[in-house]
Amino acid sequence: MKHFPIFLDVEGRDIAVSGGDEAALAKLRLLAKSDARLTVYSAAPHADIRNLAASGELALVPRAIKAADLAGKVLVYAANEDADEDERVVTLARTAGVLVNHVDNLDTSDFITPAVVDRDPVVVAIGTEGAAPVLARTIKAELEESLSPALGPLARVAKGFRHLAKSLPFGRKRRTFWSDYYSRVGPRAYDKGGEAALAGTLEHLLAEHVNAGPDIGTVTFVGSGPGDPELLTLKARRALHDADVVIHDRLVTAGILDLARREALIVNVGKQGFAPSTPQAEINALLVRHASAGRQVVRLKSGDATVFGRLDEEVDACAAAGVSCSVIPGITAASAAAASIGRSLTRRRCNSSVRLITGHDVEGYAEHDWRALARPGEVTAIYMGKKSARFLQGRLMMHGAAPDTPVTIVENATRGDQRVIATELAYLSEDIGEADLTGPALVLYGLAPRDAEAIARPKREIVL
Repeated sequence: MKHFPIFLDVEGRDIAVSGGDEAALAKLRLLAKSDARLTVYSAAPHADIRNLAASGELALVPRAIKAADLAGKVLVYAANEDADEDERVVTLARTAGVLVNHVDNLDTSDFITPAVVDRDPVVVAIGTEGAAPVLARTIKAELEESLSPALGPLARVAKGFRHLAKSLPFGRKRRTFWSDYYSRVGPRAYDKGGEAALAGTLEHLLAEHVNAGPDIGTVTFVGSGPGDPELLTLKARRALHDADVVIHDRLVTAGILDLARREALIVNVGKQGFAPSTPQAEINALLVRHASAGRQVVRLKSGDATVFGRLDEEVDACAAAGVSCSVIPGITAASAAAASIGRSLTRRRCNSSVRLITGHDVEGYAEHDWRALARPGEVTAIYMGKKSARFLQGRLMMHGAAPDTPVTIVENATRGDQRVIATELAYLSEDIGEADLTGPALVLYGLAPRDAEAIARPKREIVL
């Protein structure tokens, strides 16, 4: 993020605009909505600028801007549409220590003006760091259509009520009160009685919330999918937004954690095979303790919580403590990895079943029905198979699996750094070792990638 988005207090402060044509007028149309004092410097201003000056909305100085004019200014716009003059204004502003915007010139600007959706005092600013202004305008148009004009009056009345709302405890109780006002009670009251009806509505709503019983904590187990935030379900997004506490696995990506509220407590309880990990008993205790304190807890698990996620142990701990819980499924790594190579996990007249197995469990390398797995045409998704690759390879071939059975390894499925490695069973452990996999990887036994984008290993002589 090159440009950090902030909202600058300009009430009663001075902003200078150098220029009098269309570029200056475009900026003034937005600046005129603020409470700043505006001064335009131009020897030949546009008629609309003269009209704004005549109506008292700005001061007009009929000459070029000078260094002395910059004293006390908080912002300066160089909008002369003349390269030399704008460069002079930029130099003057920087010498005076005033932030300057060189219109349509990102490299020489200290700040940029975003596209704005105005529901005063609710303001949405949209910026693309100069990369895609047309996209910013498109987003602005979509937001203009979706955001109710009532947002401004709702927020204005609420601003004067905030000190009364402090009678509610900070945290969930207060958030729930405001959520009820903005999403349910407030809009209905505004539709019936306009802005005048909102103050009384807030008073009644506050009384309801003050007299309500204590918060009851819950635990929601959420499958975060393979890592791409866009693959989260809508229900999972809502749970993250509402959570007071998010307890997450090691493989949950930063992009998904960013969807939680900034005020939420984020706790990493990551586990890693054959490495130090958070004990399961400690995770169980965290869930129960936070929920028992009345908090809404999201237990965020990578992939799908019901697949190799130790879900039952954590649900049992909640049930034993009398804590209410629910489960929101996510996309499991097997589905994501198969989709990434353009394959189905089941194919008509090829395999009528698919197995999801783990390479190791709490006892070590996991044992399975190897004879069934080794049958021709079988498809198996192997979780946690990196360190157990040689064991898996040996067991399958020992029970009759063909050495040239296709195997695909998908690392970081659906993420920007995804890698797909195509190999054969005889070279599985060798190729996993050479690939130096650092991210989560799923082994698809019995499937080859559909396209040629995978890293294909050269054919070698198979020595048994």
